Amino acid sequence: MKFESKDFIPVLFGGDINTYSVARAFYEKYKVKSYVFGKYNNGPSCNSKITIYSANPRIEEDDFFMKTVKSMATAFANKKIILVGCGDSYVALISRHLSELPENCIAPYISYDLMYQLQKKDLFYELCDKHGLDYPKTFVHKEDMGFDFELDFHFPVILKPSNGILYWECPFKTQNKVYKIDTKEELIKTMKEIYASGYTDSLIIQDMIPGNDENMHVMTCYSDQNSEVKLVCLGHVLLEEHTPHGQGNHAVIITEYNEELTSKVTALLKDLNYVGFSNFDIKYDSRDGKYKFFEINTRQGRSNFYVTGSGFNIAECIVEEYVNHNILQLKVAKQPHLWLVVPKKVAYTYVKDPKNIEMLNTLFQKKEVVNPVFLKGDFIFKRWIRMVKQHFSHYGKYKKYYHPEEYNEVKLPEENIEIN
Repeated sequence: MKFESKDFIPVLFGGDINTYSVARAFYEKYKVKSYVFGKYNNGPSCNSKITIYSANPRIEEDDFFMKTVKSMATAFANKKIILVGCGDSYVALISRHLSELPENCIAPYISYDLMYQLQKKDLFYELCDKHGLDYPKTFVHKEDMGFDFELDFHFPVILKPSNGILYWECPFKTQNKVYKIDTKEELIKTMKEIYASGYTDSLIIQDMIPGNDENMHVMTCYSDQNSEVKLVCLGHVLLEEHTPHGQGNHAVIITEYNEELTSKVTALLKDLNYVGFSNFDIKYDSRDGKYKFFEINTRQGRSNFYVTGSGFNIAECIVEEYVNHNILQLKVAKQPHLWLVVPKKVAYTYVKDPKNIEMLNTLFQKKEVVNPVFLKGDFIFKRWIRMVKQHFSHYGKYKKYYHPEEYNEVKLPEENIEIN
């Protein structure tokens, strides 16, 4: 692999596929290595040729985080240090310390006050009301309300924390990212377990929109320093992960275009004076033909390489604006492209809609497909073995955790790992 010296250094925080996807974007466009700081010695960025990876369980602590940033800024005083958070806690750390960052640091983020407002789902739904974005019927519960309440929608329902950052700071044995609840008794039991963990913020109870993963969508945007949206990429999610901690993580995405959603989200971000990457989770509701918004992530999403793979490199947005001082032109993704992190047979087994299967066939045949963790040339045996094991582990995970009513009656393709 070839690398070049540039006048900037990408410094990424996190340990999962998000960091590797961002590092790959920087490498593919600028041939640079990214410094990645995570908590543990695992994940796609660990033992990679395109990253310099460091692990420390204290990286999410304010003092240690700032010490790390200042050390990088001092070590590379003649370069711009591009800070990219690849998880909610890291984005919050960057935003909270914006005024303390060394002068050679670039941090394309909104203020912490606005970030805090947006990451709380109940407050986000108030913004949806203001800007005409649809969302599921919702009941916001606070612990001091007790449990003698009524819902104006039927079971099953979805239960999730309003404050995701605080929620994961209060681990407990039965902790899930999202809960599907079938009865009132089960709902109250689960809520009590969450509050007992030390979680003190609101819980969100929502009408469960019918339909499987294939009704899900994800939209990624980039807003420049003037809060003008310069990148919009909508992905149609065909499959999600279903493990307790991975519930809702995307597994298969095809890029598509929707003019109405693009216009609504663009107007919302502009009105908020938003800066940087934003990421929206959306589901199509067949009952009323509307797209319902679940949340906004104030960062690029975990599956962000679906954007870069579609031809819209996310690293380029930051470098061209903040380093090269170029005026960005609006780019909207419209051509289909396939992103997946599971074996082909898993995709073909659990994707049910014939139209989506046909699109899978087309994109596989055209080789318009990418698995972000398998980059040609990035071969270190220890990492390769770990990534291959994780790749094929999805067979067992889906068999255990995901049970659709019926499988597709299609001929399954021979499996091979795409390196691109």
